[in-house]
Amino acid sequence: MMSINKLSILFYPNKARINKKGFCVLRCRLTLEGERKEFSTGIFIKPKYWNSSEQYYSVDIVINDQLGLITNKLNDYYLKLRVQGNHIRASDILNKYLGAETKKEHNQVGVSEYYQSYLVKFKKLVGLEVKKVTWDKFYYVGQHITAFIQWKFKVKDVPISGLDLNFLTEFDFYLKTEKSLKQVTINKVIQRFRKVIRIALSEKLILTDPFLLYKSKSVITKIVYLNETELLKLENYQFSQKRLQSTRDCFVFCCYTGLAYAEMNGLKPLHIEKGFDNNLWIRMEREKTGKLLSIPLLPKAMKILQTFTNDSEFIFPRLSNQKFNSYLKEIADVVGIDKRLTHHTARKTFATTVLLFNDVPMEIVSELLGHSSITITQTHYGKIVQKKVSDHMKILGDKL
Repeated sequence: MMSINKLSILFYPNKARINKKGFCVLRCRLTLEGERKEFSTGIFIKPKYWNSSEQYYSVDIVINDQLGLITNKLNDYYLKLRVQGNHIRASDILNKYLGAETKKEHNQVGVSEYYQSYLVKFKKLVGLEVKKVTWDKFYYVGQHITAFIQWKFKVKDVPISGLDLNFLTEFDFYLKTEKSLKQVTINKVIQRFRKVIRIALSEKLILTDPFLLYKSKSVITKIVYLNETELLKLENYQFSQKRLQSTRDCFVFCCYTGLAYAEMNGLKPLHIEKGFDNNLWIRMEREKTGKLLSIPLLPKAMKILQTFTNDSEFIFPRLSNQKFNSYLKEIADVVGIDKRLTHHTARKTFATTVLLFNDVPMEIVSELLGHSSITITQTHYGKIVQKKVSDHMKILGDKL
């Protein structure tokens, strides 16, 4: 047990909440003049390797270093409070450590307060430099931050100057356990939060970058797409219900154009233009990035397009994304495709089965998908290309 004068600091594993991999969070208990206060360190350990008497984790020296830093910081706050001559409680030390001082210092900006001020400025750029959908994503991050601070610290806000690795680790834990968000979504939330904090760093509101030692947890995503056989099977199936036939045609059209849901739903006749090669092209702005899309219409896409000629402002029937995906689930069951189809599956099919598997270079795939950079395309489809290389090498090996 680590202590200084009357302050006792004890770390212990929360064995009541051990996850499937055998890890649980390490908690810290402060005791001062009979008063106890506890908090989560955000550090996960396997209880069997924890030495309670020595306060030592036997399999990871880095964790012991982290605990040493926490201990030093708590002791430092205790000594500073003692020098001020006021009566000290364990809760005062905890509040100092968590960055939630009992009395807010003059002109000190809060984390939530600063984030909200960023949102106000950012909103003025909607329609000029950013899309409303982008602003909405940052807005929801702000909602999560405010709710987290209330949940964790039981206050409306905490000083931005006290933002540290512990805050981020606990925020990650909160989003996972209290909000039930998937890790890929949590990573996006943290990524957007980091963008705002970088501005605070440049304004000297924070002295050290709290993200310096933070590492987002990697997520392995499996790309779901239709192979050549499945796509052909879907194309040739004749549905008795018009709504399923129409939804199938819209989906297949996107399999040969790569249009995302928003672009398909908003496609108008004016977006179809004759290109320099005398062929028809789709030319429109991508909703997500604002990047101009230029997609040549392949014969199969042209054939489907001709079946939707009408006097409407939009080319395709306007269904909500939820309704469209609901119909796709029915379609998969009827056709016998054992995959979870969503509209986004069409975009993945365009990138893989239609383009990459037909040896279209990655940079052209990136351009046709409207990605903001080729890095995004490589991140998503790099393994698909590796499989293609492997298949070619196997064929070559058989020949040799």
